[in-house]
Amino acid sequence: MIETQHISTPLLAAIIALLLPLLAFLIIGLFGRRLKRQGDWVAVSFTFIAFLFSAFCFSQIWQQAPQYFQLPWLNTGIIKLAIGLRLDNLSALMIILVTFITSLVMVYSMEYMKGETNYPRYFAHLSLFLFSMLGLVLADSLLLIYIFWELVGFSSYLLIGFWYNRDSAARASKKAFIVNRIGDIAFFIGILILLTQFGTLDLTTLFGSGNIQGLVQQSKVLGDHWMVINSAGSIHALNKTYLTIAGLCIFAGAAAKSAQFPLHTWLPDAMEGPTSVSSLIHAATMVAAGVYLVARVFPLFDSEALSIISVVGAFTAFMAASIAITQNDIKRVLAYSTISQLGFMITAIGLGAWSAALFHLVTHAFFKCLLFLGAGSVIHQLHHLKHEHHLDFDHQDLRIMGGLRKKMPVTYIVLLLAACALSGIVFFSGFLSKDMILMSAWMRTQTEGSGVTFLIALALSLAAVFTPFYIFRLIFKVFWGDFRLQKIHPAHNLIVHESNNFMKVPMMLLAAFTIFIFYSFNPIHAAHGWILEGLQAPLSNFNKETVISGFVESAVPAITLLLSIAAIFSAKKAYADQKLRFLSEDNLLFQFSQRAWYFDAIYDRIIVEPTVLLSKLTGWFDKRIVDGFVNLWGNLTISFAAFVAWIDKRIVDGFVNFTGSFSTWLGSLFRRTQTGRLQQYMALGVLGLILIFVLTYILH
Repeated sequence: MIETQHISTPLLAAIIALLLPLLAFLIIGLFGRRLKRQGDWVAVSFTFIAFLFSAFCFSQIWQQAPQYFQLPWLNTGIIKLAIGLRLDNLSALMIILVTFITSLVMVYSMEYMKGETNYPRYFAHLSLFLFSMLGLVLADSLLLIYIFWELVGFSSYLLIGFWYNRDSAARASKKAFIVNRIGDIAFFIGILILLTQFGTLDLTTLFGSGNIQGLVQQSKVLGDHWMVINSAGSIHALNKTYLTIAGLCIFAGAAAKSAQFPLHTWLPDAMEGPTSVSSLIHAATMVAAGVYLVARVFPLFDSEALSIISVVGAFTAFMAASIAITQNDIKRVLAYSTISQLGFMITAIGLGAWSAALFHLVTHAFFKCLLFLGAGSVIHQLHHLKHEHHLDFDHQDLRIMGGLRKKMPVTYIVLLLAACALSGIVFFSGFLSKDMILMSAWMRTQTEGSGVTFLIALALSLAAVFTPFYIFRLIFKVFWGDFRLQKIHPAHNLIVHESNNFMKVPMMLLAAFTIFIFYSFNPIHAAHGWILEGLQAPLSNFNKETVISGFVESAVPAITLLLSIAAIFSAKKAYADQKLRFLSEDNLLFQFSQRAWYFDAIYDRIIVEPTVLLSKLTGWFDKRIVDGFVNLWGNLTISFAAFVAWIDKRIVDGFVNFTGSFSTWLGSLFRRTQTGRLQQYMALGVLGLILIFVLTYILH
């Protein structure tokens, strides 16, 4: 690793790429309504320039020694914290991925969001979101990651609730914010455990770099203790349980961001935001942050934590895929697809297939962003029909679509390519990345032979078969058959047009990256592709890289491909040809799937409703008891004050006023004797003298 006391050229480029979105946010936020086109060009141009700087960083860092630059921040004598940037293969890959996809989404948004009342605010928040994500992947310490982690959550809250005047959007943004805070609390606890144990939060010091071991790799579990020589040079020990707790706490933060069970329920509701926002959140930013974090701290996870991570990921992948099969909202199908694919990535990390997980993160970013933008293209056109003809229908409902492949050919083709990539069809990117995860899962089953590893591999395989079925169900319902909306409203001549170039060009560019050639020259195996060669798993005391046998390497992709083709054929027969019928909507399994395994209902019953009831009870107690007691004392105090005021006014003030009045009267009386006449004074003196003589005589 290169330690720099100065800012190298790649690091300077990374800093510029980081600050450009922040500058765009400030410019649009302060002057958005005064700028031409209300600032969208500022966001787009600054983001594209950030992409160019990111590309330069990538060219200088990829397969080279990592670089970082730090500034001291806090030094207590025991704990030393610094802040800075770290550039290595993973962060360089992430920044170019994030800036490239964000640039395309922003260009797309110029048409998709045109005419919105808060148009400048949208681009300002999108720029803030990009700044937060870039800061997260470039940060060189867990504390700095946590700061940007929270900023990503806040930015997503703003974007999901962009249409805040809609109750559903406001609720969805609050739900996303609250659920993520649950994970963030656990994440912070994990950070505190690491700080207690090691005295530092620096990523390189903790987890090393390349073949250099960090403090985590140097630590040992001896008996019941987790032993380490910390950064101060002293031996420190915690109970070994804290090793598992620290790993699982950080994973809990990642599970919330990446929508893993049981903190997954916010992501489908986040579809209430603009589709362009959904494409960005689901592709390479917010949900990818969780996978990125787990990958960064991978050496921390012991065998127990890795087992739990793989089980959670596999269950999430299967569960979400089974839900996506029956959803009728086009964006919810894709939302559950994202949850499922993130489950694949999390499982891969739990199984030790670190490189395969990040490879799938990259390929998934392109085809999932494309799927959302394609869905947005359809939604955009149907929304225009809705307002043009003053009709009332849900323009995201698959059941009113159909027959759009001739009306929107470009959208159809790009969505078809993205669906093939998601399904893992050969010659597409998803075939390379997803099958690597499946091979790792089945190889682990073969080497360990445990029931848990078998269930993990089985769950992933079932999810892999469900995937082509639900995504081609979407394709056939949207683009094949007849235009069902026309049949519902026969009195109107409903004409659907293809989206314009602002929306088509970003989709076509993303479509190119669904092809295998961008990742490996071998269409059926990516072991020697440039991404996997550059992303090598960090050293770990608890994980051994799985060596995939030749049988698994050939059998798993072949069987999965055949099953995927069968699933696509079944979807065509059921939803395009109408010759095959699966479960009816009244069936319990269908209802179980369509209602998302009743997780929201269960959470409402056991968490939300008791919390609301407790809030009402505490509100009643506060109002009736606490406020009643306070009000009682207040009223008594007021009454006592009124009594004291009466005494003060009637008795004290009365006596004072009487004294004053008497003194005034007496003074007025004596004032009359002061006439200034000498004769009168002499007469009064004589009279007084006579009175004295008379009184003296009487007294004697």
